[in-house]
Amino acid sequence: MATLAQQLPLPRVPRTMAVRHLGPNWYATVMGTAIVANAGAALPLRIPGLRTACTAVWALSLLMLLVLLAARALHWTHHRDQARAHLLDPAIAPFYGCLAMALVSVGGGAVVVGRDWIGPEAAVALGAGLFVAGTVIGLTVAVTIPYLMVVHHKVDSASPVWLLPVVAPMVSAAVGPLLVPHLPPGQWQRTLLIACYGMFGLSLLATLVVLPLVFGRLMTGGPLPLTLTPTLFLVLGPLGQSTTAAAKFADAAPGVPYAGEIAVLYGVPVMGFALLWLALAGAMVLGARRRGMGFAMTWWAFTFPVGTCVTGAEGLAQHTGLVALRWLAVGLYALLVAAWLTAAVRTARGLVGGALLAAPPVPAPVTARTR
Repeated sequence: MATLAQQLPLPRVPRTMAVRHLGPNWYATVMGTAIVANAGAALPLRIPGLRTACTAVWALSLLMLLVLLAARALHWTHHRDQARAHLLDPAIAPFYGCLAMALVSVGGGAVVVGRDWIGPEAAVALGAGLFVAGTVIGLTVAVTIPYLMVVHHKVDSASPVWLLPVVAPMVSAAVGPLLVPHLPPGQWQRTLLIACYGMFGLSLLATLVVLPLVFGRLMTGGPLPLTLTPTLFLVLGPLGQSTTAAAKFADAAPGVPYAGEIAVLYGVPVMGFALLWLALAGAMVLGARRRGMGFAMTWWAFTFPVGTCVTGAEGLAQHTGLVALRWLAVGLYALLVAAWLTAAVRTARGLVGGALLAAPPVPAPVTARTR
């Protein structure tokens, strides 16, 4: 005879519960995928099928973006309490910068490689739409998140994720020049280019404010927690992206005197520091791995920031003609692809097993020993 518990129907769990803990950090998967396509298309290599593979990866990033936008819409519709809690959580709120960067990165990929499959006109229209949406969100986030951090968040120490909101305008600054040739000559083209210069300065100066705090935290507080150690790679984002933007400015305004020289004078020292930080962050990640660092969504920090260094090295190689910089871009791209494959496979496993969408573990209560 069946027991009463076996006879009673189990309560149905709403399907929307699957997205309750889907945070804005998931947009990093879109960014990390799009940069593989964008950076691969500009490599100084003539490998048969490379561009087709990059276009396929871009299409995957577009699909991921659409799915994630729908899932996040469900999150905000059915779990507004959790969405508000994310905004007030200093560890999660900065990841709203990833939304802006995901939109702009996929939009840039449409112009670079997406046109091969959807046609030039559709590619420019899609790229422009995503660029405008991502730029508006990025500028909003660059103001809103620091405001929340000052007024509402209780922050114990600096974190590399603080860079995410202020880097978003730099991504727009690097992608905007791709759209300049598709605008009417004169005021329209000049306005977009000047706006990109403004976003470049906005993001660069904000980075110069945040980066010393992050480095100071490492020097005084020691290594980051194991799960957060991969976020050290986020520092590469503004470095590589600003180098890329400087090169794109020179490409979009060939008539400006010394534009190429300025891009090289800026980009080479910044790329040098980026390589220094890559070595430092890589050593700390290896040390954390030996101490038991397991997979987490923070592993996606190994993708997009490294990809910006690839595009930065590609831009410098174009404006200097140096073979060494071309091989640097190729080597960094190999690292990017390896990191992307690792993070993508681990994420797919976590999704299938349900671990990545589960509620975060609740810390065990601390009990004091009494005499």
